[in-house]
Amino acid sequence: MSDTTPSNIQEFEYKAEMKQLLNLIVHSLYTHPEIFLRELVSNASDAMSKVRFARLTESGEAVDAEELKISISVDKETRSFVIEDNGVGMTEEELIANLGTVAKSGTLGFLQAMKEQQAGGQLDANLIGQFGVGFYSVFMVTDEVCVETRSEGSDACRWRSTGEGTYTIEKIDRSERGTRISFTLKEDAAEFAEEYRIENIIRKYSNFVDYPIYLDGKKLNSVTALWQKSKSEMKEEEVNEFYKFVSVDFQDPLDYLHISVEGVVSFKALLFLPKDAPMDMLYQQGALENHGPQLYVRKVLIQHECKDLLPEYLRFISGVVDTEDLPLNVSREVVQSSPVMSKIRQILTGKILSWFERLSTEEPEKYRQFYKAFGPVIKIGLNSDFANRDKLIELLRFESTKTEEGQYVTLREYVERMGDEQKEIYYLSGDNRRQLLSQPNLEYFQKKGVEVLLLIDPVDVFVIPSINEYDSKPLKSIEKADIDFASSDDEEKESVSGTMIESLLKVFKETLGERVESVVESHRLVSSPVTLVGGSDAMDSQVEKMLKMMNKDSASAKKILEVNPSHPIIRNLASLSMLNEHDPMIRTVAEQLYEGALLLEGNLDSSVDFVSRMNELIEAATRSSQV
Repeated sequence: MSDTTPSNIQEFEYKAEMKQLLNLIVHSLYTHPEIFLRELVSNASDAMSKVRFARLTESGEAVDAEELKISISVDKETRSFVIEDNGVGMTEEELIANLGTVAKSGTLGFLQAMKEQQAGGQLDANLIGQFGVGFYSVFMVTDEVCVETRSEGSDACRWRSTGEGTYTIEKIDRSERGTRISFTLKEDAAEFAEEYRIENIIRKYSNFVDYPIYLDGKKLNSVTALWQKSKSEMKEEEVNEFYKFVSVDFQDPLDYLHISVEGVVSFKALLFLPKDAPMDMLYQQGALENHGPQLYVRKVLIQHECKDLLPEYLRFISGVVDTEDLPLNVSREVVQSSPVMSKIRQILTGKILSWFERLSTEEPEKYRQFYKAFGPVIKIGLNSDFANRDKLIELLRFESTKTEEGQYVTLREYVERMGDEQKEIYYLSGDNRRQLLSQPNLEYFQKKGVEVLLLIDPVDVFVIPSINEYDSKPLKSIEKADIDFASSDDEEKESVSGTMIESLLKVFKETLGERVESVVESHRLVSSPVTLVGGSDAMDSQVEKMLKMMNKDSASAKKILEVNPSHPIIRNLASLSMLNEHDPMIRTVAEQLYEGALLLEGNLDSSVDFVSRMNELIEAATRSSQV
């Protein structure tokens, strides 16, 4: 290998976003700087997988013309570090595309997440792998990196950078295909020049890489197809280690599922449930190209993230699926259209949902933890996986007026404790439990001991109404006007007479005008004077609120104002109305009660008039008390 003349060296400048990223990586403190090695090994493994895949595509069978391997060498005296692979290598254009820019989406999210965690005093190194900028983690442990690479049929190139805004590329003499990355470790990273330290990191993160990893000639990793073992042969430690390798997670999995199927299709799988959901999980809906378990054919890696193996709402499942029923030279297009893949997907989905059901009955606390993290995504499956809709409904969990905060009830449990006279399943949606429990619409149900589901997950308002009914019991929002309330009560309540209330309701309607659909006597209120409800065909208030957030100019649908004839305020207003229905105080109070109802449901656009009117009423009340 020989250097070329300086005239052949080209200098390039990083794009603005890339400069920002590198600056954060180089000058920020990470909890686990060791992850740089995990990322370099992962990149080398990817490069060799491309070589092996190309061989399979051409010949249809695995050909071991040469050993595909990763070689690492270190020198603790000089702090030198070299990692080399005989993978696919890179052309000059690929060097610019792969190392000069961040081509993957999510980098801005990465930067934002880093800034937020940096403000808290600690950065999560797992963000590196999550947002696909793994190579640049090397700048945590060195001041300059040299990458020498050659792709089959192309000139070899050397890429060099200090990570400070520019990089150079030059043509070099190199006969071998593959990539060699070399650098000198910083003084505070000298530990990574110790062989024992490298061995520990490889066993921790990369023990199950598909290719042998050598450190100064010594093989470090096991290259074991763990999923081929029976469950009884698996040790918890190696299962956890394997999960961390395939998922790039630092925690142990919440649970795992081992599958072995023989029949119409034959395959083995080892699948994992993470303990926590990624920060952007809900926003990934429909946007992720890469998700899903790894696809193997006869222990040969075909696709790192095969989204066709599982429906999108199960995208948080990681692991490995290995089948003998696909050809070794299978292409991505064949995978997408293969009836074998469709059958594997169908079986996997059914077994995963049965796994969740088993957890819910046998390990309820583990299921509660799982549901808290991934429940919103499971709910989305209701409107996409109609074949498994009934199973998904049984997996749903909700808080209710009869559960403690953070505890859940199933629809089946709700129905089992319904009274004989109750014919509907009631729910109320809102931003949080505390807000819902203060809703006037809940008063009747609380007094009668009727359980109401509290929908505080933003996803609920889009998926729960689509269930329509469960066990022949309709699901109904208690914010709707068409609920059949018992007009009589066990207790005698002092109420406004029929004639007086009708007169007062007329004044309310004249005062509020087109802002309400109508004003009616309420049978649901116990301790509140008024409440707002929607018509039988009205949109859920939470859905309306979300749509309004997306389009601030959208008008809110008119609602029905229900008035409690037994409330002291209403009785007092009725008396005033009998004396003088034109008394301005009646209209002032009507306005205030209406806007107070809007305030409670979070739909009061401006509080200025509300506060001004409140002060006016307080002034009048204090003035009259002095008389």
